Amino acid sequence: MADQPYISIQHLKTYFDVTRSVFEKKQIVKAVDDVSLDIYAGETVGLVGESGCGKSSLGRTIVKINKPTGGRILVDGQDITKLKGDALKQFRRDVQMIFQDPYASLNPRMTVGEIIREPMDIHDIGETGQERDARVVELLRIVGLKPDHIRRYPHEFSGGQRQRISIARTLALRPRFIVCDEPISALDVSIQAQVINLLEGVQKELGIAYLFIAHDIGMVKHISDRIGVMYLGHLVELGSSNDVYFRPVHPYTRALLSAIPVPDPVAAKAQKRVMLEGELPSPVNPGPGCPFRQRCPLAADVCAREMPGMREVEGRQVACHNV
Repeated sequence: MADQPYISIQHLKTYFDVTRSVFEKKQIVKAVDDVSLDIYAGETVGLVGESGCGKSSLGRTIVKINKPTGGRILVDGQDITKLKGDALKQFRRDVQMIFQDPYASLNPRMTVGEIIREPMDIHDIGETGQERDARVVELLRIVGLKPDHIRRYPHEFSGGQRQRISIARTLALRPRFIVCDEPISALDVSIQAQVINLLEGVQKELGIAYLFIAHDIGMVKHISDRIGVMYLGHLVELGSSNDVYFRPVHPYTRALLSAIPVPDPVAAKAQKRVMLEGELPSPVNPGPGCPFRQRCPLAADVCAREMPGMREVEGRQVACHNV
């Protein structure tokens, strides 16, 4: 692993104004609130958490789909939050995204060949059209599709095949970093394994770094070097995949892991489930202190007054006053 991170996220904030009218009090959703995270070349960092915790908002901010409200995003040492012109175009080549819904992210009026070739046309990759067409065929081979698929349209493929097309389009620019925004959540279990194996194979061959966003913490553990856990816009635990999965420290991470279904009925009956009580705070106005305090079994008075910062506990970073 390199000494310097390829992606360095520093105190990143992404807020959305959800005020419905001029007569209503201004309401701000803090989708990403003071998140810091480093990702190294060739590394996979998994990101897990409940729906609405800010995982996808973080990924979309990194690739500049969302505009950051505050903080910095350094890519190979360069702050990309204010890039324009040729510098922004180069950033688009190096940092790509695989979206959750492969059908919605593919143009239904373009053939597979046109979809994969379009990024190369925009960024002038390949001196001739024949070189670009050859690259399209090579990308189809890499993702496990046939050369004759080049003339078909997205609706002629299954969900797993469409996701492979999305991956091929993402790889067309030879990126160095890819945000994978729940790329397997809409797929069958057998197809999920194929897509995961494909991503791992591509990473070994090309040295790409991933931010892998998903709900399935078991799958995230399989593919990731490190795992980050998000709750209501905050990163609450970050450590190696084995540490976070087998020895969770933060009470929210423990609750997430205890909810994983166990296929053995005897083992499932013996497993102790961590049940979270209390109400989920509003993302519009979570109040002062720790956002998890209303559901946390370890909550104390200090949790209502002060937001916990990340500190090292048992070899990983944890945002909690009491663990």
